[in-house]
Amino acid sequence: MPNASPPLPLVFGGGPIGNLQQPVSDADAIAAVERAFDLGIRDFDTAPHYGRGLSERRVGDALRSREGYVLSTKVGRLMLPDASMGMASDLDGFRSPMPFRPEYDYSAGGIARSHEASLDRLGLARIHRLLVHDIGTFNHAERNGQYWNQLTQGGGFRALERLREDRTIDAIGLGVNEVEICLSAMREVHLDTVLIAGRYTLLDQQALDRLLDACLDAGTSVMLGAPFNSGILVTGTRGPATPYYDYQPASPEIIERVRRMEAVAERHAVPLAAAALQFPLGHPAVTGVVAGFRDARQVDQAVAWMRHLIPDDFWTELVAEGLLRPDAPTPSLRNGAST
Repeated sequence: MPNASPPLPLVFGGGPIGNLQQPVSDADAIAAVERAFDLGIRDFDTAPHYGRGLSERRVGDALRSREGYVLSTKVGRLMLPDASMGMASDLDGFRSPMPFRPEYDYSAGGIARSHEASLDRLGLARIHRLLVHDIGTFNHAERNGQYWNQLTQGGGFRALERLREDRTIDAIGLGVNEVEICLSAMREVHLDTVLIAGRYTLLDQQALDRLLDACLDAGTSVMLGAPFNSGILVTGTRGPATPYYDYQPASPEIIERVRRMEAVAERHAVPLAAAALQFPLGHPAVTGVVAGFRDARQVDQAVAWMRHLIPDDFWTELVAEGLLRPDAPTPSLRNGAST
């Protein structure tokens, strides 16, 4: 057995093992989850959306014999049987063989059905956190009002509260990409957790203005998803492939900004990806950073980045160069060391 490692503030993101962009074998997917556990990761995040149920199946298979972890999955999409779906169908970037078609449903009934279906796919007796997935205009545009009404007037939030009250689950929250919907939801219901993707990173600190302090005041923990802003902060600017930012090819302005960050990182012998993983943890509201993995090698690399000692001068120079907001607390200022 591997030596026990202390828990890391790194959350295993289950998107890639749902065959995001490319197929992943069952063996590689399960090995990634097991490697994460062995290296001290105890928080795992998945969703029905990730491969139309494939990620949940694989996470459940890997964790079924383990104890002492926290598992999040999401509600808001039901997976309906559909023989036309399969590996040949690339839906929202997932190359999954699972024969299901997603349908949005944030109502009380939809929440209950989603929770039960996730337990079946996971093959587990308990889910610790249920997060409302992708509510907001970022995903739904003009249809968001319809789905918001399902949560508020249609009993979706109340259904989640009941599951928490009867201790079927431990916590409720959101898994989203935008600040405003988090603030709106916090006015409707007490959220234990907000998983916000891409809005408190080296390239985007908009969550610093209102959300993070609001979460501190409310006792709501924050998990920061997409710390690499969907690509460029881990791939860098010098590779042969087009760098991506927020799920789109990066603009010339973003590429130039990252090039300047890379120069600062090189002067301090800091992998920029390590800085991207550690930066959000400088804020006291942020309890974990969610990164996606498709195999054990990627887990090893991320853990090494999370443990990389980053000197104070690196953060200071980013601020001096206008590459980081001066009011953004860094890990060194909070903890006296990077990790």
